[in-house]
Amino acid sequence: ARWGFTAQKPVARAYERNDAAVRRWLDEEYPALVARAKREKALIWWGDETGLRSRHQTGTSFSPRGQTPVTRATAKRFGCNLATAITNRGELAFMIYDGSFNVAVFQDFLGRLLRQNDGRKAILVLDNLRVHHAKALQPFLAENAALLELVFLPSYCPELNPAEILNHDIKANAVGRKRARSKPELIQNVTNHLEGRATTPHVVAAFFHERHVRYAA
Repeated sequence: ARWGFTAQKPVARAYERNDAAVRRWLDEEYPALVARAKREKALIWWGDETGLRSRHQTGTSFSPRGQTPVTRATAKRFGCNLATAITNRGELAFMIYDGSFNVAVFQDFLGRLLRQNDGRKAILVLDNLRVHHAKALQPFLAENAALLELVFLPSYCPELNPAEILNHDIKANAVGRKRARSKPELIQNVTNHLEGRATTPHVVAAFFHERHVRYAA
């Protein structure tokens, strides 16, 4: 304690992470991307996908010492999946879907993002999920090359993606604390939460102030 040490939950880092690639992204590649986006009057979006499950629980409750608090939730297992994208201006796009994340789902989401971007070029920064690199997606990207570009983060570094902060926000506030009784209620809770975030861009922009993603603010 005199040395200023406290017990903390460590941040997980993959053995496969390439620290040199991360430094190159932070010091060279992303600054160059920002400069190019300004020249092309493009908007940089950060995208991600996540699964939402009924048994997710988060947060703490007050209780007398030694008496563990109890919260009630359904024992049923259900869920839905979500694709999202945000900008450091606080703009937000999302799509709830069932089933696996595949090329058709991703292309549908990209089409929605293009419509929402209203004629501006969108540069979408993503992780290296296999679907993001799929050959079947290339014709769509070629057709929309003037309005859409995909850029990829270094592998195994999700903490560099601001969209991950949005995922945590959704799971904590729309899923874990709401404790839906059915799948339609879960979807409605998530929809209401994201629509609320879309009308409060300053809250979404604040996600970019978290230490690991501050470089993108």
